[in-house]
Amino acid sequence: MQEDKIVAVDLFCGAGGLTYGLEAAGISVTLGIDIDPHCAHAIEANSKAKFLQADVAELDAAVVKEALRGGDFKLLAGCAPCQPFSTYSRAAKRKHGESAGDGRSEDWRLAEHFGNIIRKVQPDIVTMENVPPFAQQEVFKTFLEALEGYWVDWRLIECTLIGLPQTRKRLVLIASKLGPIEIPNFDLPRKTVRSIIGELPRINAGGVDPDDRLHKASRLSSINMERIRSSVAGGTWRDWPEHLLLSCHTKVSGATYPSVYGRMEWDSPAPTITTQCFGYGNGRFGHPEQDRAISLREAAMLQGFPQDYSFLPEDEIVSFSKVGRLIGNAVPVTLGTVIGRFIKQHVAEYRSANDTDGM
Repeated sequence: MQEDKIVAVDLFCGAGGLTYGLEAAGISVTLGIDIDPHCAHAIEANSKAKFLQADVAELDAAVVKEALRGGDFKLLAGCAPCQPFSTYSRAAKRKHGESAGDGRSEDWRLAEHFGNIIRKVQPDIVTMENVPPFAQQEVFKTFLEALEGYWVDWRLIECTLIGLPQTRKRLVLIASKLGPIEIPNFDLPRKTVRSIIGELPRINAGGVDPDDRLHKASRLSSINMERIRSSVAGGTWRDWPEHLLLSCHTKVSGATYPSVYGRMEWDSPAPTITTQCFGYGNGRFGHPEQDRAISLREAAMLQGFPQDYSFLPEDEIVSFSKVGRLIGNAVPVTLGTVIGRFIKQHVAEYRSANDTDGM
């Protein structure tokens, strides 16, 4: 019997981590949609999907319906931007005396717009992933209301358990019209920083690999060079001599940020890769042994992207902030692949239970 074709649209597609992962699992993604035009190259250069620059809040559901034509089953996938829920974002707001959010910002409402599209399109399957705090927000309840008529399951997934070398937790939801669905407890072989980036060529702070312009590390000031040379893998700024400490480290509040200016460990997973992962002072983003922060390529590979993944045209200058944002905001490719394989298994089980051919 011929395998069923699952056709998907990726809302909030970003740099294509979810799209690439779903394709790796054998799902046909026809369209990636994002408001950011810088996502176009990454989607179209690395996948078979077309890119549409559009604001999901104003998106015509007919566009999604058309993109889902031609398959045996229709999948609507997406990750609404999670800045309002992220620990990093909320801490930054508190630092500047701003409210951590009241749940009604336009970014939060993007999940509601996602729900509105579900109501209009009525795909066979929906998958959504986001940061864990999303589950405690009122907007999550509103999103669940959009799934009336679906069997729904969601859970928090620790990414080290799905084969991603990163201590990243994600909320994953899958809804199906085909029948009851239960996301399994994953426990795949663990991967480490060494297993992913251990073979990449050595580069210096401020240097770049002549064969890969994304294997590029940010410059370090002279004092930060002293600091990283005094840092040990898995250690903290508490390992430094006193003259290298920042003023915030001498305050009681500084004790709550031990991983800032830290090095990764070779034989452990990386910390959560953020949009600022190319900066040594932005977290535990120091290379395990080389005196520099991780490169953009290393960050992408720790997010599950293959080593040859293209984030920008060859004639475009590499911008740490632009590429870092694409990498840090991406759905990890590994997570997309695991979700895709589970959806394919669910569809196969449905077909097996309901196939009357030959009876």
